[in-house]
Amino acid sequence: MKLFLRDQWAFAAFFLVQLILMILIFAMDGYWNESLMIYVMFLSVFFAGAFLVVRYLTHRLIYQRLSKPVESLEELTQTYGNAALCQAMDEKSLEQYRLYKEQIHAYENKQRDYTTFIQQWVHQMKTPISVIHLLLQNEDDPKAESIREEVDRIKRGLETVLYIARLDRFEQDFLIEPVSLRTLAQNVLAENKRLFIRNQVYPELKIEQDWRVESDEKWLSFVLNQLLTNAVRYSAGKSNKVTIRAYERGPHLVLEVQDYGIGIPPEDIQRVFKPYFTGENGRKYPESTGMGLYLVKEICGRLHHSVEMESRVGEGTTVRIVLSAVVPTLQERKNDES
Repeated sequence: MKLFLRDQWAFAAFFLVQLILMILIFAMDGYWNESLMIYVMFLSVFFAGAFLVVRYLTHRLIYQRLSKPVESLEELTQTYGNAALCQAMDEKSLEQYRLYKEQIHAYENKQRDYTTFIQQWVHQMKTPISVIHLLLQNEDDPKAESIREEVDRIKRGLETVLYIARLDRFEQDFLIEPVSLRTLAQNVLAENKRLFIRNQVYPELKIEQDWRVESDEKWLSFVLNQLLTNAVRYSAGKSNKVTIRAYERGPHLVLEVQDYGIGIPPEDIQRVFKPYFTGENGRKYPESTGMGLYLVKEICGRLHHSVEMESRVGEGTTVRIVLSAVVPTLQERKNDES
């Protein structure tokens, strides 16, 4: 109604000016009949009001639609009535809807082709990386070690690119099942063995053997890999230990990665999960991309895990992943023992 009144105020103002001028013309001409003037004014106001009422009733759907925000694309396909303006509005909305769908479809095809290309390219790059590792397997000189270090960095970068590309098809690329938390952590630690040795940082594993969680092993491994890479990177030269522990919190298990490195400034903590944000530490470590913690947050959100972070400058950082426990929990073990 408010939009209708704003739209019709010009008509109402023009009508009143016209009515007043008509009365003045009759008065100046010397013809003045009070009863007739009141009757003419009543008829004019009545027909103008009737016109506005009919106008509102026949176009109310348009005014109501324009007064509310669009909540779904399907609203563009709704009809507004049989009036000429309503039918024109229907045709225009359908035309916009078709154009938008065509552009979205073209974009999705382009994005799908790009994602497929990236995935194929990453898999192709894995072959020369594996060959380089084999060639350097029996080499112990410093140059070979430097090459191995750079190859490991390339490998981690390729893995990050691959998982970023897979996020668009996440729903088609995950499987929720019971995952042994200790086994998963041991596998990730084994993959990063050279990273720990090279930076003289050593992991401390505190996870019960029989703890299992509901998650996707591949994606959760990538998440833990990102957390450990960050922990080692920001601990090197300051601390020689990183702790990976798990403990219970009600019906959940908490997977925690704690380092004792440089920590994160308080003003950066709320932004570290945003894509491409590197913050103050990113200026000290040029290889930071700002994508690691963003991927951790994004993947955990899609797996319905929550992420928590605590950090103090100069003391270290703790990142927690809250997961759904399977069996057994601490309480169940206590019940079994009793």
